[in-house]
Amino acid sequence: MKGSNEADWEMRPSGMLVQKREDDSASSNPTTITIKVSYASQDFDLPVPSEFTFGEVKSVISQIIGLEPKVQKLLFRGKEKEDHEYLHLAGVKDNSKVLVMEEKTVEDKNPEEVKVTTEISRGAEAVAEVRKEVDKLSEQVSAVQAVVFGGSNVEEKDIICLTEMLMRQLLKLDGIDAEGEGKIQRKMEVRRVQSLVETMDAVKARNANPFSNNSNAVSVTTQWETFESGVGSLNAPPPPRPSSTVVIEDWEQFE
Repeated sequence: MKGSNEADWEMRPSGMLVQKREDDSASSNPTTITIKVSYASQDFDLPVPSEFTFGEVKSVISQIIGLEPKVQKLLFRGKEKEDHEYLHLAGVKDNSKVLVMEEKTVEDKNPEEVKVTTEISRGAEAVAEVRKEVDKLSEQVSAVQAVVFGGSNVEEKDIICLTEMLMRQLLKLDGIDAEGEGKIQRKMEVRRVQSLVETMDAVKARNANPFSNNSNAVSVTTQWETFESGVGSLNAPPPPRPSSTVVIEDWEQFE
């Protein structure tokens, strides 16, 4: 039986005989590490258990700098960490650096910034509403254009009414105060409506003066007299007869 002063020995895989270490009951306790926290112009050391989550670290930091956990952003190695992530699993060790940033909420934003953002959103929505109306009018323009350029006529009042409806959309667009992306969309929609108005002007002109189909057209094929010199005769053929008959004049050729 071994005495109380006798040490236990164990053989390492390398073959070296070393004194066996006694189990340390404290080894089962969480390891405390010190992380270096940086916030604005403040830098301080924060001792925390390595098994803490970043969310728990936020709670501890909140007691020191007075910043609510919900508005804190913790960055480790340049990446924002989620509240449920554990320090030791993320690679946080003793003397690791953690950056604290404040995330602005809607209430904390500048009232002017909120106002501008709201106006931009409203402008884009207004342009979208006009675009829906223009889409419907564009279909009507295409239908009328197909009828008129297909050789048929439509009532002139229908053309005038459709043109006036397009002009109303231009007035709506002119009254929209938009910025940023909304301003670009408004400009594109204005050009689109102007193009549709120009199309309606062409339709109106065609509807008022349709091409006439002349069924009494005369086709004349003439063979001109050729002399030995190769020069054609200067004598013009007689005028065509006023009928649909195809006339072929054979002129006498001299040897």
